[in-house]
This record gives sequence, structure tokens and C-alpha cells, in this order.
Amino acid sequence: MREFSGSPRCARIYELIQLASTIAICGHTSPDGDALGSALGLGLALKEIFPEKRVSLLLADDDPVPAAYRFMPGSDLFEPASAYEGDPDLFIMVDAPTPDRIANGRAVFERARTTAVFDHHPADHEEADAVVRDVEAAACSAIIERFLDACRIPLTYETATCLLCGIETDTGRFQYQNTTADTFRSAAALVDAGASPAEVSLNVYQSWRLEYLHLQAIVMGRIERILDGKVAYSYAYASDLESCGVQVDECDGLVDIVRSVGGVEACLFLREKADGTVRGNLRAKGDLDVSQVARKLGGGGHVAAAGFTFTGTIEEARAAAEPLLKEIVG
Repeated sequence: MREFSGSPRCARIYELIQLASTIAICGHTSPDGDALGSALGLGLALKEIFPEKRVSLLLADDDPVPAAYRFMPGSDLFEPASAYEGDPDLFIMVDAPTPDRIANGRAVFERARTTAVFDHHPADHEEADAVVRDVEAAACSAIIERFLDACRIPLTYETATCLLCGIETDTGRFQYQNTTADTFRSAAALVDAGASPAEVSLNVYQSWRLEYLHLQAIVMGRIERILDGKVAYSYAYASDLESCGVQVDECDGLVDIVRSVGGVEACLFLREKADGTVRGNLRAKGDLDVSQVARKLGGGGHVAAAGFTFTGTIEEARAAAEPLLKEIVG
């Protein structure tokens, strides 16, 4: 047993890791940079320090890793949770409050001998054997960085790069209101380990295909201010992606274009999916809690950034979301 110093909750998860021979790690459905970065960062660290263990990285959905995040070391190690047939000794859920947010990963969670959670979203109840939840943390990746430090597990360039990507993306390049001094302390530790903020920004924010920029122009042209100008709104149809030649996994940044409208308190971006559902993204600029809107629509997230999937048309999704947004913007 390696020496451990840290909180009792961290110590319990570290104990479960040491006792397990097979470990599966999974983030939330429709994964963003933090879900992927925290899973990868933790997974690569465990593979490095425990080479005798089988550590599997799972995707909650059957979709591939979004293009913007494929630069992260180890991103090719992910496999769909639906294809994972084992019953792991330990299932670790990252960046998701409850198993209903990990889609196909839930079946693996339920088959696992023991379960653990690292997360920064609010949860009404806990379903795992051990939980480290810090709703004040800017990103789950920051929690993983602190956990690895407490465990005295050294940071490699690969692990640090993945975790820094999670922090940069969940803070909007350190622009969102969830950015704190602790956020910068975690980021500094990762940079000290070799991670490059410039590398992350170049790959995530400055390597868009021309086809994507054409789609971005369409979304920008549709932006309108609703609810007395307090909310910015736009949308994209599945046919827009097809006509522009854009893949679904390239669309993560579209909501930030809508959020950039001056003078609004929140934004709503809706994207029609090929399966007949609509993916909704919500962002807040001030102290508004858009996660409560997402939860009422069957999704989740945290105060400043949340999402949901709606069964219906874009017009129906907007009609369902608007009155809920009106409740929080007044």
C-alpha cells in the first residue's frame, strides 16, 4: 500500500483503486472537454502508477471523441460503454452527478463490484460507495489534480495536458465566473508538469475547419434577443450541418458564439440531431443558475453551464425552455 495523505473521502477512493484489478472510468453523456479530460487524466495517471491493473476508459455514448479533443494524449483509448462487457472491480464516474447522466455507462456502473465518483455538480443523493464532490470547483479536472496531488501520484505531461484541457474548457479559458484562485493553483501545477495552455487553446479554439466557420456564420445570423433582451437565442438544424459538411462532434463551440452577445444575462442554443431529438445548451453570464432549467428538461449541469436533450422539434424545445428561462431572468 502506497502512503496516502488527504481527506477521508479521497483516502477511501484511493483504497478502492488499490484493491481493484479492473477499473472502468466514464464521464457524462455528450462529453465536453472536462468530462473527457478528467477521465483521461485520471486514467492515464492510474495506468502509469499501476501498470498491473486493467484501466478502461469508457464513452457514455456510441459517438466518437469530439474532434476538438482528439489532440489529448490517450484519446484513442476510449471505447463505447455499450461495448464493454466486463464487470469491473471499480467503476469511477467523473464529471457527472448521478448514473442517469452517463447513458450507456450506467449498465456498467450497476455491474461493478464497487463504485466511486469525482464531480463538481450538485446532486440530490449519492449512489456510489465513495464520493468526492466539490461544487465550488471550477472543473472536475481540478478535483482530479488535487486528488492526484494528495495521493502523491506524479503528474506526467500527458496527464497534465488532459487535466488542463478540462479546466480551460470548463472555465471558458478562465473567463467564466467559476474561475477562482484555486482554479489557477491547479492550472499552475499542471503547467509546472509540462502542460501548455497555448497547446490546449490552439487545438480547442483555433483549429476550426472552414466548413465549421460557415456553420458558425449561419448560427450568428440567426441570433436574436428574447425575453425582453435578457437572453440570446440561436439554433442549427441537422440540414445546416449537412449542407456545410460539418460533423456533430465539431459543434461544441457554437453555444459560446451565442453567449458572446453583449448585455444578455443568459443564452440558449438548440441543435437538431439526426435522431429527431434536440440538444440544448445553456450558459449564464452572471449569478443565474441555468442548471435548474436544464434539470427541468431532463438534463443537468452546473450553475453557469448546462445542457439537455429534448424529444421534439427545435420550435418545441424553444417553447419548453423559454418559460423556464423567464422564471430565472425575471
